[in-house]
Amino acid sequence: MSSEPIRLLYADQDGHLYTDPELLAVGINGSQAEIADQSWIDLPSGGEALLLPGRLPLGYHEGQETMEVVEGYTAVAAILPVGLTRCLLPGYEIATPQELPLFGYTAVGTAGDRLKVAAIQTDEDLKWNPNYYNTSDLPRLIGQKTREYPDNRILSQLAKCAMEYHCLTAQNIFYSRWEAGIPVSPVCNANCLGCISKQPSECCPSPQGRIEFIPTVQEIVELGVAHLESAADAIISFGQGCEGEPSLQRELLVKAIGEIRRQTTKGTININSNAGYFDSIRELVDNGLDSIRVSLFSARPENYQWYHQPQNYQFEAVKQSLAYAADHGAGVALNLLLYPGFTNDPRESEALYRLLRETKVQQVQLRNLNLDPERLMTKIAAVEVPTIEEWIGHLKKEFPKLLIGNYTLPKR
Repeated sequence: MSSEPIRLLYADQDGHLYTDPELLAVGINGSQAEIADQSWIDLPSGGEALLLPGRLPLGYHEGQETMEVVEGYTAVAAILPVGLTRCLLPGYEIATPQELPLFGYTAVGTAGDRLKVAAIQTDEDLKWNPNYYNTSDLPRLIGQKTREYPDNRILSQLAKCAMEYHCLTAQNIFYSRWEAGIPVSPVCNANCLGCISKQPSECCPSPQGRIEFIPTVQEIVELGVAHLESAADAIISFGQGCEGEPSLQRELLVKAIGEIRRQTTKGTININSNAGYFDSIRELVDNGLDSIRVSLFSARPENYQWYHQPQNYQFEAVKQSLAYAADHGAGVALNLLLYPGFTNDPRESEALYRLLRETKVQQVQLRNLNLDPERLMTKIAAVEVPTIEEWIGHLKKEFPKLLIGNYTLPKR
């Protein structure tokens, strides 16, 4: 492992990147600033650097043993491909308050000609490596599939998601492989702060546009059956970034799942849900749903309420849904929205451990929370927290049978 120091990276007003000759890169873990060390890894394929407008770079002067702000330049962060978990947030100081878009901002620096990031690999990328997506033949495959189903409005939505938003689960429906998204719901029963398909007009722009219609059973079934029958390790997932809460379409999904299973027993039928509508989750599990992945910012009710802003349900309903699905044979995963300094706060860990014990969740999928760090400042306590790597180690030790990764798994 190289011992070359990892130096501060920043940009000028035109976006040109510079390495500071004197300052080391730093990252933020809650109230703790940590100097870049050899645990930082090379920025992987599919990751990229991006600017933090209105924020000044913050670095560490080793000789003077001080943190220093670089005036007149812009702080830089990295975003990571799926399969990598962020360990530190970028260091910066506010110059001009402004809302940042919804990305998972990660501390970044340079060592020689290499970009280095504060992250660890938490899953393999055999199916989710960016090199397998946005290929030159994707437009042809989209055209071929849409000609096969010319009246299917879901497919039109997925074509938009595949080309404009570069959504991987949308693209998989056209590549005929792995996990493919089938959006069904234009409405939601939560107002999550980091929702990527709907944000209040005064906030940051949503990176995806939400589906605007409720599909028919036939539109769902013809796409679902074709994918489950033909794709390797086939999964169809309701509950994508371009929709609301799929369990609100209970009657539609019960009919669609029943018809899909009448035509094929292959593959996995999954729902990505907030699981707040317990009656719907129960009926879906009772009628053939194979797995459920539940998004979770916090297992502490007050923090759950603050982030998810649930409408007409409480956190207790989420716990009910998780426990019922696990007790009735469905695969159950948490989509844990991980944020350094918050998720690894000991109080959050204690609540998460309690939830895992009570509900028999089988997998925790780590998801870098896409949100402007400033929106979470009030939730970061001035307490000592473990590193993210240590936190994952503690979780594995406490729950040795728990699967920890980043992706939904096909049923076995």
